[in-house]
Amino acid sequence: MITKPLLDYFEKFLPLNEEEKSMVEEVFKERSVKRRQFILQEGDVCNHSTFVVEGCFKMYMVDPNGKEHNLQFAIENWWIGDVGSFYSEAPSKLYIEALENSMILQAKKEDQLKLFVNYPKFNRIFRVLAENAMVSQQNRILQNISSTAEERYLYFLEKYPQLFNRISNVQIASYLGVTPEFLSTVRKKLVKP
Repeated sequence: MITKPLLDYFEKFLPLNEEEKSMVEEVFKERSVKRRQFILQEGDVCNHSTFVVEGCFKMYMVDPNGKEHNLQFAIENWWIGDVGSFYSEAPSKLYIEALENSMILQAKKEDQLKLFVNYPKFNRIFRVLAENAMVSQQNRILQNISSTAEERYLYFLEKYPQLFNRISNVQIASYLGVTPEFLSTVRKKLVKP
């Protein structure tokens, strides 16, 4: 059953009864995504919550000069989406692209909101997820304004070891806000005895 990873994920927060499990299976739809395929593009409204079952994604913006700025990566058992567009129903300024062939589960906004109203346990779970995401975002901002590029890179490796072999150095550099050349220099410096 494709929803098993999501059910297991929810169970880490609160145990679900059979009716709640059945609603998860009803609300979250399976979707296969090929490498380099988008699940969101700039100008579209983000209408879904997305849970990654298999694969890897990046969420990024493109500045007026055509340069990509990675905001987030997502792999198995992680969520990805433009929260601002999802809740405001405004066009997104972001792209979400598969870096690998992937399998995701998506819930439409209206279905997710019904889940919150009819099954308060999910409201609580998603509130905790939102709080954790805010803490993570705050930590990232603090890291960016108070750490060197080398410190940010080391923190990235420590916090996300499972990403290191799945995304390119160019992607990591974009996430850290440095050039690939600068990241290469930092990496060489760290390898030297």
